[in-house]
Amino acid sequence: MKTTVHIIGSGFSSLAAACYLAQDGFKVTIFEKNNTIGGRARQLKKDGFTFDIGPTWYWMPDVFERFFGDFNKKPSDYYTLEKLNPAYSVYFGKNDLITIEDTLEKISKAFENEEPGSSKKLATFIQNAKSNYDIAIKDLVYNPGLSPLELITPNTIKKINQFFSTIQKDVRKEFKNDRLVKILEFPVLFLGAKPSDTPSFYSFMNYADFGLGTFHPKKGMYQVILAMEHLAKELGVTIKTNANIESIIVEDKTAKGLICGGKAFYSNIVLSGADYHHTETLLDKAYRQYSETFWSKKTFAPAALLFYVGFDKTLKHVNHHTLFFDVDFENHAKSIYDNPKWPESPLFYASFPSKTDDFFAPEGKEAGIFLIPLAPGIEDNDNIRKEYFNKIIARFEHVTSQKVSEDILFYESFCINDFIKDYNSYKGNAYGMANTLLQTAFLRPKLKSKTVKNLFFTGQLTVPGPGVPPSLISGKLAANLISKQFGVLV
Repeated sequence: MKTTVHIIGSGFSSLAAACYLAQDGFKVTIFEKNNTIGGRARQLKKDGFTFDIGPTWYWMPDVFERFFGDFNKKPSDYYTLEKLNPAYSVYFGKNDLITIEDTLEKISKAFENEEPGSSKKLATFIQNAKSNYDIAIKDLVYNPGLSPLELITPNTIKKINQFFSTIQKDVRKEFKNDRLVKILEFPVLFLGAKPSDTPSFYSFMNYADFGLGTFHPKKGMYQVILAMEHLAKELGVTIKTNANIESIIVEDKTAKGLICGGKAFYSNIVLSGADYHHTETLLDKAYRQYSETFWSKKTFAPAALLFYVGFDKTLKHVNHHTLFFDVDFENHAKSIYDNPKWPESPLFYASFPSKTDDFFAPEGKEAGIFLIPLAPGIEDNDNIRKEYFNKIIARFEHVTSQKVSEDILFYESFCINDFIKDYNSYKGNAYGMANTLLQTAFLRPKLKSKTVKNLFFTGQLTVPGPGVPPSLISGKLAANLISKQFGVLV
């Protein structure tokens, strides 16, 4: 009889873990609280428009290739991938923008135009970033975070200083043009921390940006979820939706299954891809590894206010991905990390997937997604959302020199209260726990429970960290631990 695994949640990490475990011979069932799978990576459809609710950036394509390759598949077996050119644009003021294209050569020219001599500095910076990327992918991120010794390899010893300096110091030492500094510091925001708190080693995100590029799966990021669902079902995984977990069954300090809809579903192993903090609330206090004080002291990646907007015309002067850095970067960061509050003048990001893919909007119209990073846990209500929608639309009109407010057919919002309601997200965070020095690798919450046997965790609050590619890796790491414990060689 097969060993059974019940998985809480159906996000990237849960689906990845399910595929690996099913391949290793386990009988796997996923329980998803919402009516569609994908966790944060769901879709919204309205009036002929389609929006990716969660992730919209496809970076680190090699991680996706490695995942599907582990099952003798390729991403192209399931979805069509297009490299974006331009990758994105960054606005610094009215009609004032820098466009990041699809090759390092083109990006170097853009840098040189801004700051003479910067292209040589960029070449050196990206060469180091590539070295870090190779070490991260080969030596570090596929380790399960069990021991500090995982960080000690011949390659990482050579880079030891980069764990004790910061991205901000490195960038600002070489680049004096404030606009270029902001572009180089932007990728680490995906790691959920300020550049001043992010170790230099994480410059590998700059290589992911400039060296590997930005991609778009045709029909959106949800196609990756559907691909993983298809693969999981091919491997024999059962997926239950509208299946909210009420508690984890523990007997003799061992996880024995889940309570869902008042019924007991027994299994040999429980793996949670749901919010780590929430998962521990499904246990009696005696079995929780981390206290409320522990969580309250951690640095969390931002929450977000998102708007999904249907426009009754196509928009000008924007690309598929467009960043609006026309206000003070530092002040917004302080309102997230230092003095949590709503930012007076927020930076924001906008995605217009219909610029690339006509799947997202009816002909002659535009689908727009706007995102404002926020401090987790601050007040969220409809009046605040409306105020900030009006703020960013006014800014958008000014910076891009076009009127759009009268062409808005509708908008939907998603913010802290929704992250809590839909995903049981701690304080409504959007991206998990930040990758600061003291929250890296073995210092993150563990994949395996220290207090309950046969209980495991995966996802962006554990190793290796926030983001879609790390979530795929996290699923593999959790599955490997389970397979090793239960006698399956990996």
